[in-house]
Amino acid sequence: MLVGVPKETKVREYRVGLVPASVRELTAHGHSVLVETGAGAGIGMTDEAYQAAGAAIAPSAEEVFSSAELIVKVKEPLAFERKRLKPGQVLFTYLHLAPDPEQAEDLLASGATCIAYETVTSPSGGLPLLAPMSEVAGRMSIQAGAYFLEKAHGGLGVLLGGVPGVDPGKIVVLGGGVVGTHAIHIGLGMGADVIVLDRSVDQLRALWRQFGRPLNTIFSTRDAVERHVREADLVIGAVLVPGAAAPKLVSAELIRQMKPGAVVVDVAIDQGGCFETSRPTTHDDPTYVVDDVIHYCVTNMPGGVPRTSAQALNNATLPFVTAIADKGWRRALEDDPHLRRGLNVHAGRITHRAVAESLGAAYVSPEEFLEA
Repeated sequence: MLVGVPKETKVREYRVGLVPASVRELTAHGHSVLVETGAGAGIGMTDEAYQAAGAAIAPSAEEVFSSAELIVKVKEPLAFERKRLKPGQVLFTYLHLAPDPEQAEDLLASGATCIAYETVTSPSGGLPLLAPMSEVAGRMSIQAGAYFLEKAHGGLGVLLGGVPGVDPGKIVVLGGGVVGTHAIHIGLGMGADVIVLDRSVDQLRALWRQFGRPLNTIFSTRDAVERHVREADLVIGAVLVPGAAAPKLVSAELIRQMKPGAVVVDVAIDQGGCFETSRPTTHDDPTYVVDDVIHYCVTNMPGGVPRTSAQALNNATLPFVTAIADKGWRRALEDDPHLRRGLNVHAGRITHRAVAESLGAAYVSPEEFLEA
């Protein structure tokens, strides 16, 4: 199979779909890899490094899209990239279609087969291709929050760890999944007072066992969310419903009741965000203020540390890329029900139930296509 890797085009997105080590694995399986020139520059990987791994270098993204049978990216294709997709082509990348009807419409019109990293599952019920970037984003969320809490950047002027004789900052983490767990790890490491809210008692018990008494675990109710968010210096939005839009846990009215200069970091923004006042931002212009509360809603947070992120992402995606290339998309999906959960769009139809429900679109199960 000819696998194509275009350069990412989202603002300040420096990650790359395949690193040279992954290219070498694919070429060892007998596949060809076409990489757009400069695609790896953001992680310090030159065209020569890709050529040494066995890739051919394309002078433009147009050549990659026109030639490749399988396109491997990191972020969702932008509008001009979506126009380059064609029937029979496979796109494997993050899509986050639930809050993005325009992208969904374009992918449906393309006729391409689109497999989303974020809905591929694992035997344990996890999301193995979302997990590494969730780990990065969770850790980065505390860094970003600490930065914007500084008075010079518009914040309260609070040091999260405090000092002897002065209370530490209060961090509230909404959601105890992968993002939340890694946010808690960094927040506690900085010496902050950390509270996590989650609707799963089992997950709260697991976090209690992992972090011990320094972490405050609270069952998530409307009353608990309102009480703790109102008192917080930093709130991390870390909720996720696979394939669906994130629930709006914090209303605009509750934002108005927060401390002036407090910070919210909405890691769930890729799925629409869990604060009612959230809207997507970029690394170039990461924040805005609503009712004196700083909102950080960058949609590609891990792109800020691309060298770490690209390697972590490739560790997770490479087995699936190899399976699709070795077997073809149809056989790969037939053989692996967890990869099959990643199929979001095929031949002009929505093939993931949660995505279809979020978009108000008709749903066709992947099994129907495979059986046909």
